[in-house]
Amino acid sequence: MAIDRAKFIQANMPVAEVPSLPEILLHTSHPASGLWRLAESIDGGDPEPPYWAYLWAGGAALARYILEQPQSVQGLKVLDLGAGSGIIAIAAAKSGASHVLAADIDQNAIVALQLNAAVNNVALTLIGDDLTSGSPPPVDLVVVGDLFYGPELAGRVIAFLDRCLDAGINVLIGDPERAHLPVDRLELIAEYFVPDVGQVKTSTVKSSVFRLRPR
Repeated sequence: MAIDRAKFIQANMPVAEVPSLPEILLHTSHPASGLWRLAESIDGGDPEPPYWAYLWAGGAALARYILEQPQSVQGLKVLDLGAGSGIIAIAAAKSGASHVLAADIDQNAIVALQLNAAVNNVALTLIGDDLTSGSPPPVDLVVVGDLFYGPELAGRVIAFLDRCLDAGINVLIGDPERAHLPVDRLELIAEYFVPDVGQVKTSTVKSSVFRLRPR
């Protein structure tokens, strides 16, 4: 039987404040959410892990930075690449961005993004395609959280971000310095202690916000 993704998320992921980000509400997973059922509902290939359903340290740090420094996005067109639950995109919209695009290749993430935007009373333009293989959209700023955990993905993301820089688009990255982060290209602008995926609920890790420098 086909799953109504929106109804499933609403029934199994209650809305709650985000740890370290009480300004933002998200449909939040718990051990009994049964997210594997959603992952298996997508046709074609092996089910993708539900990365979108969890709070990651890079996204939490970058969202915290945007909320504390709203001038970083005010009046700008912003793209959240690999948006997941939408925490960075929502922070940008709440902080006065003129237009926020949220892109993710996971169909379940797109549904969650729509629901999370609604509970936060913000407007997002959702993109369910892989943008890393093409030219950047017409935006002023690209924000990226936690996309440097694997070498192949990191390579594609960096190549896309370089095309963004070449087009005059600024790039901000949130990451707890995972293995494939291009550290030699980064300017540190903020640090926070925030929760991370896989950590116990009460623990935090240091996560940083960076500006990507041109090659």
